[in-house]
Amino acid sequence: MEFAHIPVMLDEVLKGLAIKPDGIYVDGTVGGAGHSSEIVKRLTTGRLIAFDKDEDALMASAERLAPYKDIVTFVHDDYKNMIHDLDALGIGEVDGILLDLGVSSYQLDNAERGFSYTKDAPLDMRMDRSQYLTAFNVVNEYSVNELTRVLWDYGEERLARRIAENIAEEREKQTISTTLQLAKIVEMSYPAKTRWKFGNPCKRTFQAIRIEVNGELAKLSDAITEMARRLKKGGRMAVITFHSLEDRITKNVFKELNLACTCPPDFPVCVCGKVQEVALVNKKPITASEEELKKNPRSESAKLRIVEKL
Repeated sequence: MEFAHIPVMLDEVLKGLAIKPDGIYVDGTVGGAGHSSEIVKRLTTGRLIAFDKDEDALMASAERLAPYKDIVTFVHDDYKNMIHDLDALGIGEVDGILLDLGVSSYQLDNAERGFSYTKDAPLDMRMDRSQYLTAFNVVNEYSVNELTRVLWDYGEERLARRIAENIAEEREKQTISTTLQLAKIVEMSYPAKTRWKFGNPCKRTFQAIRIEVNGELAKLSDAITEMARRLKKGGRMAVITFHSLEDRITKNVFKELNLACTCPPDFPVCVCGKVQEVALVNKKPITASEEELKKNPRSESAKLRIVEKL
């Protein structure tokens, strides 16, 4: 199966990054190289560092970016380790960083990866298939309280407790090993009248388990802060999020970095030492155009935030 991933808000990202031909740019989530294939076209003496913890993604992007292999470096790692990896490569400040935090179309559509609640497959959901923790472990080994926490915190699922209890009840009878087994339990946890009122009832549960398996929100705030501070003066960072939890974290980090002195207004001199580190390129998140929504419905929940290093 081809690793196809339609890049979300491509024009907006390219404009937002304000790419310099001789700049160093980092794609923290290269995927199928949808954004990166356009970034490299704008480089002459510049360089692209492409990160992904999914080996399938790296292989696909390496193939797609083969004509630019002399200026692209691939890193098989979580973007949260970016600063350490850049240090290892001898790279200091960079001109731009892109994070596209969505799950790729390939991962969703490739049934064997276990991300989809509409296709039967083993419960997996790992982006990095070399790691131990899978959706199977979460569903079959977490306590009711732990499952409730995951579904509530990461899926904002109002029926978290009921779903967790139903999962625990079902696994007493048999191991829950496939996506459709789990989907059926979630569906039946909803009252019949409201089950399909807001689309597929499994969306929030599968999102929550995926986030838990891949540690998507763990240390995200710290990672974005570190990355923004790695930019050169005038360098830009663009982050695309797909759910409110990621967006809230990104928004709050950028807001904090954008703040200057936080002393009370009646203080005669600043004692906090806080300085403004970035400027908000867009104060409100950029969303997909009507035209893009027609071509790529998965862009509907996407939000793009951009900052510039001062």
